[in-house]
Amino acid sequence: MDKQSNNEPKMNMPKFNMNWIYMVAIIAIVVLYFTNGNENSSVQTTTSYSNFKTWVMKGYASKIVVNKNTNTLQMYVKPEHIRDVFHQGVKATGKEPTVSVEFGSVDQVEQFVNQARDLKKFSGELSFDNQRESEFFNSIVMNVLFFAGIIFVWMFIMRRMGGGGIGGRGGIFSVGKSKAQMYEKGGSLGITFKDVAGQAGAKQEMQEIVDFLKNPQKYTELGGKIPKGALLVGPPGTGKTLLAKAVAGEAGVPFFSMSGSDFVEMFVGVGASRVRDLFQQAKSKAPCIIFIDEIDAVGRARSKNPAMGGNDERENTLNALLTEMDGFGTNSGIITLAATNRADMLDSALMRAGRFDRQIHVDMPDLNERKEIFQVHLKPLKLDENLDIDFLARQTPGFSGADIANVCNEAALIAARHNRPKVGKQDFLDAVDRIIGGLEKKTKVMTEAEKRSIAIHEAGHATISWFTEFANPLVKVSIVPRGQALGAAWYLPEERVLQTKEAMLDEMCSLLGGRAAEELFVGQISTGAMNDLERTTKQAYGMIAYAGMSDKLPNICYYNNSEYSFQKPYSETTAKVMDDEVLKMINEQYERAKKILTEHKEGHARLAQLLIDREVIFADDVEEIFGKRPWTSRAEELLEAQQRAEAERMAEERAKELGLISENSENSENSENSENQK
Repeated sequence: MDKQSNNEPKMNMPKFNMNWIYMVAIIAIVVLYFTNGNENSSVQTTTSYSNFKTWVMKGYASKIVVNKNTNTLQMYVKPEHIRDVFHQGVKATGKEPTVSVEFGSVDQVEQFVNQARDLKKFSGELSFDNQRESEFFNSIVMNVLFFAGIIFVWMFIMRRMGGGGIGGRGGIFSVGKSKAQMYEKGGSLGITFKDVAGQAGAKQEMQEIVDFLKNPQKYTELGGKIPKGALLVGPPGTGKTLLAKAVAGEAGVPFFSMSGSDFVEMFVGVGASRVRDLFQQAKSKAPCIIFIDEIDAVGRARSKNPAMGGNDERENTLNALLTEMDGFGTNSGIITLAATNRADMLDSALMRAGRFDRQIHVDMPDLNERKEIFQVHLKPLKLDENLDIDFLARQTPGFSGADIANVCNEAALIAARHNRPKVGKQDFLDAVDRIIGGLEKKTKVMTEAEKRSIAIHEAGHATISWFTEFANPLVKVSIVPRGQALGAAWYLPEERVLQTKEAMLDEMCSLLGGRAAEELFVGQISTGAMNDLERTTKQAYGMIAYAGMSDKLPNICYYNNSEYSFQKPYSETTAKVMDDEVLKMINEQYERAKKILTEHKEGHARLAQLLIDREVIFADDVEEIFGKRPWTSRAEELLEAQQRAEAERMAEERAKELGLISENSENSENSENSENQK
C-alpha cells in the first residue's frame, strides 16, 4: 500500500491567498447592502386598503403582519394566487411576495381579520411587529458596513500600489519613501572586479573610488576631496551595472540600488520626496554608495520652452536630485554612481563637476577583452578540448559582454539539442549565426529562380568586398533563409577608431554590390536589396550632413542635439543640395560596383553556382576562385602578427623544456637585439 501511495500522482492544489478572503468579504458586503440585509429576496408592492380587503376576502392572504409604529401592514400572498395579485409567476416574484398597505387604526384591522376568519376566508396568522427601531438600526449598520467596505478596498489597493503595510515602508502614508534596495554589505552581492572581464580603464577609475571609500584619510590629509559621483556611460550590455556592483563588493560598504524609473510616479511631488528620502537614508549609513540605473529617466535635459512641461513632475524630481547632490547640505562619504547609454540626453547641470565629477566610458570590448569575457562565461560549460577561444573572439566583432554571454548560452542549448556530450566549435558558430541572422528557416520553400537570384545577389556582395581595398574581410556567405533575410554575408570588420572617406565609400560600394549583380546578371531588380539601400542612404546622409565629406558642402556639420528643436539647422536650399549630393554619391558607387562585377563576371558566376550547390561558402572558397585578396587589411595583419608571435613563444617554451636553449644564449640574444636597436 505504501508503494502505491508513493506512486500516486500528487495533486497540484492551489496555494492559499489572502486575496480570496478579501474578495469574498467585498462581495458579501455589496450583496447585503443592495438587498438591505433581508434574507427574503421576494417582490414587495404597495396597494390601497380596499384592495387589501378584497384580496383577503378572496382567500389570497397566507399571513398578515401589522406594524403599529408605521401604521402599515404586510400581507403575504399564497403561492397559488401570486399571478392573480402580481400578474407574474413564482420565478419572477419569489416564493413569499408581500403587499404593503397603510391603514387607519389597528382596531379596524383586527375587526376585519376576525370577520374574515368567521367567514373562513382567512386562516393564517395575524401578528404585530414594532420594526421602526430595528429597521433604523439595520439601515445604519448596512450603510456603515458599505462605506467601511469601500474604505477597506481603497486601503487594500493603495497598499498593493505602495508595496507594504500602512505603517510600514512603501504603504499608503509613505508613498514618498524611497524604493531603493539596500545591501548592508556590498560584498553580499558576491561580485568583485574579478568577475568583470575586460574594461581595464573603467576598472582602474572605479578602483580609485574603492580606495576613497576604504581609506578616505589618505586623500583628505593632502587637502583633496572625495569625488561626489561618477557617471558610467556606454552602449547597452557592456557591463555598467556589473561594474557598480563590483565597486560595492570591493569596498564592503552599504549599497543603495535604484532605477531611475522608480522616482517617477502618478502622484505630484512623489519623485522629489523619494530623492530626499534616499539621500537621508544614505547619510545615516555613510560611507556608502548610491547607484541609480538608467538615470536618463529623470535626468533628461529640461525644456527651454516654458510653454512645455513648466510643472513637469520629472523636472521637479531632477531639481531635487541636483539639490541633494550639490546643494547647501553636505553629503560627506556618499558617492553617487549612475549608469546610462544616452549621455547626450542628460541635463548639463547634472553633468557638471561637483555632481558627477567623472564620466567613465564603458565601451564595446575589443579582441583581447572579448577573449577575457569568453573565458568568464565558458567556465560553467563542458567544452571540447580543441576549442580555440581566440577564434571565438575573432568571430564576434562588435559583440558586447551581454551578447557574448548569450552566445555561450545558445551554444550550450544547440549542443544539448543535438545530443552532444560537449560544446564544440560548430555549436558556437551556429550560435553566432543564430544571434546575428536569426533561426534557420529550413521549411521555407523557394523556387529555383528565387534561389538563383539570391545566390547572384550574395555573390555580388562577396565579389565587391574582395576587390575593394577598405572593405571588411569576408568570412562566409550563405543563402539559407534566416529570420527576415533570405541570404547573408558575414564579415570580419576592422575595429577602427577613425573612419576615412575612402573606407566608407568602399563599404557603400560593397552594400550596393547585390543590387548591381541583380541588374547585370538577372536582368531585373527585386526587393531583396531593401536593407542594403536603407543602410547606404543613411551612411551617405551621415557623410554629407554630419561628417562634411561632400564636394559642395565641405567641412560643415549640421548635427543638432537640441531636444526641443522644431526646425532644421539648415535652409531648404541646403536640403536640396544635400539630396543631390547623396544621390550623386550613391549613383557613383553603384556604377563602380557594376564596373567591378563586369570585370570579374566569370568568377562571380562560378561563385554564384557554388552558392547554389552548397548554400554556404567560406573565404577559402572565394580565394580559390579569385585568388589571394589584393589588399591585406590591418585586422588581418594584426591577426597574422599575433599568430606568429604566439607560435614563436610556444616554440621557445618547447625548446626550453627540451634544453635546447640555455639562459646564456638567451642573454646573448637580448644583448645583440639591444645593440641592433642602438
